[in-house]
Amino acid sequence: MTRAPHRGSPLDDTLGETVEPPRSGGAEDLDAAVLVLVWSRDEPERTGEAVVIPRTGDLFTIGRAIDGDDDGAVPLSFGQLRPAGRIDTGPLQSARISRRQLALSLEPGGGLRVEQLGRSSLRLDGHAMASGEIHPGGVVELENRLVLLYTTRPAAWTRSRIAADDFTFGGADPWGIVGEAPATWELRRQIGFLAARDEHVLVLGPSGSGKELVVQALHRRSRRAAAPLVSRSAATIPEALIDAELFGNLRNYPNPGMPERPGLLGEADGGSLLLDEIGELPQRMQAHLLRVLDRGEYQRLGETRVRRADLRLLAATNRDPSELKHDFLARFPHRLTVPGLGERPEDIILIARHILRDITPPGGPTLGPALVTSLLGCSFTTHVRELQELLWRALKADPGEVLLPPPGQVHVARPRPDAPEPTPALATLTRDAVVRALARVDGVKELAWRELGLRNRYQLGRILKKLGIE
Repeated sequence: MTRAPHRGSPLDDTLGETVEPPRSGGAEDLDAAVLVLVWSRDEPERTGEAVVIPRTGDLFTIGRAIDGDDDGAVPLSFGQLRPAGRIDTGPLQSARISRRQLALSLEPGGGLRVEQLGRSSLRLDGHAMASGEIHPGGVVELENRLVLLYTTRPAAWTRSRIAADDFTFGGADPWGIVGEAPATWELRRQIGFLAARDEHVLVLGPSGSGKELVVQALHRRSRRAAAPLVSRSAATIPEALIDAELFGNLRNYPNPGMPERPGLLGEADGGSLLLDEIGELPQRMQAHLLRVLDRGEYQRLGETRVRRADLRLLAATNRDPSELKHDFLARFPHRLTVPGLGERPEDIILIARHILRDITPPGGPTLGPALVTSLLGCSFTTHVRELQELLWRALKADPGEVLLPPPGQVHVARPRPDAPEPTPALATLTRDAVVRALARVDGVKELAWRELGLRNRYQLGRILKKLGIE
């Protein structure tokens, strides 16, 4: 298959070059409606590809078609969507997909009208339907053939400092981060911005979202990459030993026989120090670190002279930053929030596939459609950690070729999509009735199908063809 790149916004792939700081994006920036392919029985390598649904009011189809039909429906092509632009990968190739499988039309309120055209049963948000409307986050499933997720993408993506050819589409980037969602690419962009600086960074995010992975990327992309990244969870340090663990001590102090220790600050000199779960550090100890964060100055226990450590503190917490001591928090000019899986649902299956490849031998089991739709409906509390646990449970329950949802997994079904409005029986629509309706709207087909009470323009096209109306 020939994949011709369609160039979009430029991509800055030069490490060490300063890019603009992160900026907040509003919902108005997410104005491209897309259907993401999250599972395919016959084309699993295309997971993560998407079709963009233009906001033109036209009718579009998904299937194996290449050329349009007389009804005017436009076949959509899948593509790999990244900030660098789009690489078209063409329509679906599976023989189990009809030439005209689904009809799609965007509704004024942002909903997506989906109608089944080909064979195989259609499920919208878990409900068997011939047609219906879904909203962002909705799931389209063709039984045992494919699963699609309806979401949005920025019309104009901001630049990233990772080149599109640095890693395979849908795979892990050079720093181990998996995902193609806008939130994931914004995270990569912010990492690139902060890695080029040397101020302390507070990494925020829910438990299991990948904060430590982000910290490692910040260190490895910084000027300190050749020096060590010293890591310690603040929650594991006994309160009575915090001073000794952080600052170190002289030999035989405070007790005879104690070896000399440089402490975490001394070990991280020239590099970076990760203090995970920084919210667990008592506030009185947070105060002890203020001089270190300002000037790098500290004293080992039992020592009078002041030492200086050239280090960058990369702290992480899943707590609200307001719980930190206010003057300690003020020493972090940069704060980076790692999105949870709920903020990047189109990445859930890509991450699950990556985890599964890590924990099973080559040629091992694959994700089944029931497990995929179940994972998309999960409300994760510990995110990637919980996702890994669910996969282990599925493997233990039935390590077959295709994984099923593990027993006891709670899946909350989305509300049933709006049922389609009643449509007149096609047999009752005479040629004269259709001609009169066309005359009332001056032949505008987009108005005529609404005038006749049909579901969409595609249904009108079939009626016109059947009745021989041009």
